[in-house]
Amino acid sequence: MGPMPNNETPPSPRYAVAVRQLCEFTARCGDLDLRFSASPTGQEGIAGHALVAQRRSAHYEREVALSADDGLLTVRGRADGYDARENLLEEVKTYRGRFDSITPQQQALHWAQAQIYGHLMCQMRGLERIDLALVYLNLENTEETVLRQTHEAAQLQAFYQKQCTLFVAWAEQELAHQAERAQALQALDFPFAPMRPGQRTLAQASWHAARQGRCLMVQAPTGIGKTLGTLFPSLKAMGKANTQDQTIDKLFYLSAKSSGRDLALRALTHLALKPGDAAQRTDAAVRHVRVLELMAREKACEHPDKACHGQSCPLAQGYYDKLPGARAAAVASGQMDAASLRALALDHGLCPYHLAQELIAWADVVVGDYNHWFDSHATLYSLSMARSWRVAVLVDEAHNLVERGRQMYSAELDEASIKAARQVAPPPLKKDIARLQRQWRAMRQGRPDYSALPEPPAALLTTMAQTSAAIGAWQAEHPSQVIAPLQRLWFDLLAFSQRCQTLGQHSLVDLTVHDLGTRSERAVLSVRNVVPAHFLKPRLLGAQSCVLFSATLTPTEHYTRMLGLPEDSLHLQVPSPFRAEQLDVRILQDVSTRWRDRSKSLQTLVDVMADQWLRQSGKYLAFFSSFDYLSQASQALEQRHPLVPQWQQKARMGEPEQRAFVERFRSGEPGIGFAVLGGSFAEGIDLPGQQLIGAFIATLGLPQLNPVNEELRRRIDALMGQGDEHAYMYPGLRKVVQAAGRVIRDPDDQGVLWLMDERFTQKKVIALLPPWWQLKFIAPRDAPAMRDQKPWTPAEPHPG
Repeated sequence: MGPMPNNETPPSPRYAVAVRQLCEFTARCGDLDLRFSASPTGQEGIAGHALVAQRRSAHYEREVALSADDGLLTVRGRADGYDARENLLEEVKTYRGRFDSITPQQQALHWAQAQIYGHLMCQMRGLERIDLALVYLNLENTEETVLRQTHEAAQLQAFYQKQCTLFVAWAEQELAHQAERAQALQALDFPFAPMRPGQRTLAQASWHAARQGRCLMVQAPTGIGKTLGTLFPSLKAMGKANTQDQTIDKLFYLSAKSSGRDLALRALTHLALKPGDAAQRTDAAVRHVRVLELMAREKACEHPDKACHGQSCPLAQGYYDKLPGARAAAVASGQMDAASLRALALDHGLCPYHLAQELIAWADVVVGDYNHWFDSHATLYSLSMARSWRVAVLVDEAHNLVERGRQMYSAELDEASIKAARQVAPPPLKKDIARLQRQWRAMRQGRPDYSALPEPPAALLTTMAQTSAAIGAWQAEHPSQVIAPLQRLWFDLLAFSQRCQTLGQHSLVDLTVHDLGTRSERAVLSVRNVVPAHFLKPRLLGAQSCVLFSATLTPTEHYTRMLGLPEDSLHLQVPSPFRAEQLDVRILQDVSTRWRDRSKSLQTLVDVMADQWLRQSGKYLAFFSSFDYLSQASQALEQRHPLVPQWQQKARMGEPEQRAFVERFRSGEPGIGFAVLGGSFAEGIDLPGQQLIGAFIATLGLPQLNPVNEELRRRIDALMGQGDEHAYMYPGLRKVVQAAGRVIRDPDDQGVLWLMDERFTQKKVIALLPPWWQLKFIAPRDAPAMRDQKPWTPAEPHPG
């Protein structure tokens, strides 16, 4: 006889919700109200909670885990503290500024959380009543303000049931969405067949990293489709779960530039199409995978002249009363790119930026900036940690994370900002800012134009803290008055103070005095992060899996140590699918583009460029180390070869101007576009086929030799060794290879690359160039005639 049939009904899925998330969904009402509050960082909040616990008795229980099942809901969380002898449960909140700046609406949300915890505690320990306390800890003076209430267990149970009832319909919708999403992702097919060479290798490695919960760093050449090659396997892994592998709740795609985010959104659009039908989007795909695009606050803000509260900004008035309708409409439509979300938000009278922040919890894929995960105030990271999300993070063009990481964990205070704030400060603040100016002058007295300091002067830090507290208190009392220079100084003081609290060997402190002419100077005090690994490593470990990919992650050790990759990280080098004959690489010998030699070599450079264009008319990019050098070359080409069409990148180009610059390659006439190496057009743009047939690179891209970079070199040398390479050579050659990668994008592309500096013939430089390139060494006298040269590869004896 065979086995008896199993007639047991499988258990119904449950929806787990954290106490804070439940209350934020059900208990908020009224206006959005930030009131210039300086939110504590996650580390500051943890330290504040620990301080409160240290002050309590030996009977005090910290971080009490509580949970309960209610229908299909599992409500869980950790109460900050409980004293059984006093029968007192505490909910701790940290803040800066004045206590009375905490609005009644914010306190109501905090009480809601405390009451839910109170119910769970009564249920777990069989209590008939309990005392609840909100403990507000001021991080500036460590003073506590305690509010207490006594509640009967039955009263708390009624409140709990009300919140669950308000949330259960949404939970049912989310459970259905999760099941449909998993089914849709399991059936997802790659939109283009076959995969490009190298793309399958990348996809397989990304899949295994996501399933195994590992960090993977991949160097893969430009043009193989890295965006789709990482998104597709990550989505497939997201749709598959079993007991052996890791489950993924959300996928975060992060890029340093808007062009990278645009590529990701286009790739996700391709993945939402029916296989074989590139013109019709399926309703199912849109509905089952929610894609959210995050924008920077300054780009998304509709009223930058107003403060973020209902008395100032119309889009903050009644924000939480209008939020449920907008939230439901957004997830139903599935259209949560920046443009669509802005239109929806304005239709509901809401702030687009803050609506996007609310929708992170309900999105499956989030496309954003590095800052959203790696910064000290990163929204995606803090939400993931607070709600225990298991996330897969994709880091596009990961070579940029070194410099961006440094910027995130650096801060500066500018003398001009202090002066500007004092000029417009209200009378109560003028004395505080004047005291800050006196300490500033005392600090810089007798110092040279540049000096590295062992630490910021203690007296200055004390005055900075006092000034910051005074400005914060004044702004809390005058919420409708937005004085931009004063607000900027306040933010600068807070950021500088935060960076001083995390000082270590990974950072340095320096003072730079800028000569403004006419006997005027401006001093800037900086905390500069040198090696961001100390700060980035916890973020990498916080993800379920993380794939960092780029065409330029050589040498591997440099990026591994700079970024702080975990010890068990995986590394992959994807071979180039392109053939050496596709790219004609020519090194112009005996020509120097060093600053002192530029006037002598400029004529040769533009003659070579013009000769190349005249012999093979098409669209070219010419890269230079600075806007000044670019301008000199552009003028020289115009004077010597006026028939060669050209257009130039300008400093501080807006996004519409950037799009117009790129559009010249896609639809305009042949010519040469001048751009800055390492800028917006040196990476992240896709110009296949005849849109770009060649590039000229008239620089090694080395960072400028100046006192700041020399101090960085010395600090890196002390920490890691090879200071010259880490500070100058590796960053410079990375920019060269990235720019060169614009030329060959598809298997059928053909192009030419001119490396126009004698230093490209050095062995240590050649070692950092892609191994599939075959190099031709051209003397300036031979360049116009373009005599045939035998290609050279690193396997042969060096011709120099």
